[in-house]
Amino acid sequence: MELFTNIIIPKFFSGRLRIYFLSGTCWAITGKNGSNTRESENDQLNVATMDLQKLIIIGLAASALLNLFSIGLKASVQDATYLFRRPGELFRALLAMNVLMPVFAITLITIFNFNPAVKIALVALSVAPIPPPVPAKMVKSAGAESYAIGLHMAIGSLAIIFVPLAMKVIGLLRDVDLHMSMWPVARVVLISVLIPIIVGVVVHKLAPTLAERLSKPIALISGIGIIIFIIAVWIKAAPAMWSLVGNGTGLAFVAFVSIGLAIGHLLGGPVPVNRTSLAISTASRHPGIALALAQANFPAEKLVLAALLLYLLINAIVSIPYLLWIKRRQQKILNEGKGMMKKFS
Repeated sequence: MELFTNIIIPKFFSGRLRIYFLSGTCWAITGKNGSNTRESENDQLNVATMDLQKLIIIGLAASALLNLFSIGLKASVQDATYLFRRPGELFRALLAMNVLMPVFAITLITIFNFNPAVKIALVALSVAPIPPPVPAKMVKSAGAESYAIGLHMAIGSLAIIFVPLAMKVIGLLRDVDLHMSMWPVARVVLISVLIPIIVGVVVHKLAPTLAERLSKPIALISGIGIIIFIIAVWIKAAPAMWSLVGNGTGLAFVAFVSIGLAIGHLLGGPVPVNRTSLAISTASRHPGIALALAQANFPAEKLVLAALLLYLLINAIVSIPYLLWIKRRQQKILNEGKGMMKKFS
C-alpha cells in the first residue's frame, strides 16, 4: 500500500485544496477553515470522510490496473509488439494521436476564448496520447485484441519521448514557457499502462491455461469497479465541474472527442475493427498525464482538474453513438454474410 501512497498518488497541496492523483484518475478534496472548537467537534467525521475518499481513489486505481492486467492475460508477446512490427499502421496511429489532435486543440483554443482551465486541459489532453484502460469486453467484441494491445504498448512507450518534445514545440508556437521532463511521464506510463499489461503477458506465457481462466472474471470485476468508482468521483466533483459549464466549454470537449473519433476512424486502416480501436484511443486520453502537465506548468490554475473530469464524462457520452453505429454495421455485415452462405448452400 505504501507504493500507492508514495508513487501512484503524488499529492499536490495548495491552500485548502488537496488533489490526489491516482493512475490517471483524480479526486479533489476541499475543506474550509473553522474555529478550533468546530474542528475538534468534527475531527472524527473529517477523518472518516477522508478515509472514504482515499478508499474510492485506491479502488478506482486498482480497478484500472486490473483491467489492463486482464487484457494482458489474453495477450502474447506478438500481440504486445503488434504495431512495432507494422510501421505503416504505427505511423497512422502516431499521426492521428500525436500530430493531428494537438494541432486541432491548438486551433480550437486560438479561435475561441474558453476558460483558461479548459484551454490548458484541451492542450494537455491532446499531448497525453496514452489510451486509458479499455474494457476487455470492448476489445473482444471489436475483434482487434492484437491491435488494441499493441496500441497501448507502442503509444505508451513512445509517449515517454513524445510528451516532453510536444510541450517544447507547443511552447515555442504559443510563446509560452512549457516544460515536462521524461521521468514523471515515464513513471506514470510504466505504472498505469505498461507494467500491468507486461505482467499479464508474462503470466500468459508461463501459464496460458490459468491466464485464460482468470482473464474473464478479472475483467468483469475491474469493469464494474471502474464504473462504480468513476461515478463516485463525478458526484464528488460535480460542483466544480458545473462551474465550468458555459462559454462553449461543453461544445469544446464534444468537438475534441468527435474529431478524435473521426480522425482515428479514418486513419485506422482497411480493417474495420482496427479503425474502431484507433478511433476510441484518439478521442480518449490519459487524464493523469494531462493533470501532471497542467500542474507542472500552470500550478495556480485549480480548475484544470474539474475540466479533465468534465472531459471524461463528455467523452463517455459522446462515444456511445459511435459504438452503437459500429455495432450496427458489424451486425449488418454479419447478417449479409449469413445470407450469402445460405444462398450458395
